[in-house]
This record gives sequence, C-alpha cells and structure tokens, in this order.
Amino acid sequence: MPVIAPSLLACNFLKLQEECDMLNESEADWFHLDIMDGRFVPNISFGMPLVEKIRKATNKPCDVHLMIEEPGKYAADFKIAGADHLIVHYEACPHLHRNIQQIKNLGMKAGIAINPHTPVQLLQDILEYTDIICMMSVNPGFGGQEFIPHTLTKIQLLRQRIDQLKLNTVIEVDGGITLQNAKAVIEAGAHGLVAGTTIFNAPDPKGVIQRLKHI
Repeated sequence: MPVIAPSLLACNFLKLQEECDMLNESEADWFHLDIMDGRFVPNISFGMPLVEKIRKATNKPCDVHLMIEEPGKYAADFKIAGADHLIVHYEACPHLHRNIQQIKNLGMKAGIAINPHTPVQLLQDILEYTDIICMMSVNPGFGGQEFIPHTLTKIQLLRQRIDQLKLNTVIEVDGGITLQNAKAVIEAGAHGLVAGTTIFNAPDPKGVIQRLKHI
C-alpha cells in the first residue's frame, strides 16, 4: 500500500488541532509540511514555530519539504522543531551532497525534490545517498494545481534506476494528486502520495485518505 502524506498547507489553520486529530485518527502515514520562503517559490507559508506545534500534535513522521533558498542554513533548526524527514530542492542546492550529508548527520531522513522541468537523470550521482525523492508533479509554490502528465514518465525512469541500483529510496509524488490519477502514479512506480486540496477540501477527508491508501 502507498504511503499517504497529507499536505497541511491545504488545511484549515484556524482549526489546526482538529485537523491534526483527524489525520491522527486516519490511515495517513506522514504529515507533509511545505515550507516556502517567497524567494525560491512565489509564495510564503510557515516556518519552524508551526512545525514545532504540529510535531507536538502527532506521533506520525513529519515530512518537511523545504521550498527555500539556502536550506543548509536552517536544517538544524528544523531538526529541533521536530522534522523527521527533511527534503531540499535539487535546484536550490549547488552543493547537494553536502546538504544531504548535513541532514543525515542531524539524524533525519534526507530527501531531494525535483521540479517538473528537472530530468531525473541529474540525480544519478546522488541517488544512493538519498532516502526520499519528492517528484514535483506541479510547479511548486501553490496548492490546487493540475497534475502534469509527463510526471508519469519521470516516475518510471526513476523507478528503473532505483531498481537497477537495488536501493530503498522512496519515490514521493507531490502535486495535483486526486482519486482519479493516484492509481496511475502508483503503477508508474511511486511509493508515496502527497495530497492537499484533494483531502482537506473533501466532505470526508478520512474517507479520501482511506481510498488513496487502498487505491
């Protein structure tokens, strides 16, 4: 069964405790937390203080996705705030191996996110050091966008490479995930689904999580 990681960017922040309680009671596996700086992406979300509050509200892993420039400056702070996984963008890290080693040395699982235009072949020399690849299936920065179909081809290519190397790297797909396309994403070779508006805008969020989990 796939890992389901609801993106709290789409939740009702006026009812954050209730939203966390709902996810705790659901079949969700991870809490996906999107950090945006208004520089790497054209939006600003939230930072360490909110991650710290969410960490206290759940025992499920906090999957923290840094859509920011110079992520190495903040890795230790996010560890302190409660991140279990820290995902940095390939496009934001000219010294990516150093970033991955820093994250691992801090005791977190290390992930790399790639934008829709970034070829998966560019991950060849770093893949074996990485726990998670977050495949962006929309342009990062905003929720509610439509899934980019070419992502399926990229997932297949990455799945082949991971299998060739006999790695346990998790492929997580983030953006535009719906009940209609989730099966195709998993069949292409992904392990995990990040979903925001599909879950939190639904009349029965727990029911949607259950359907995604058993897709």
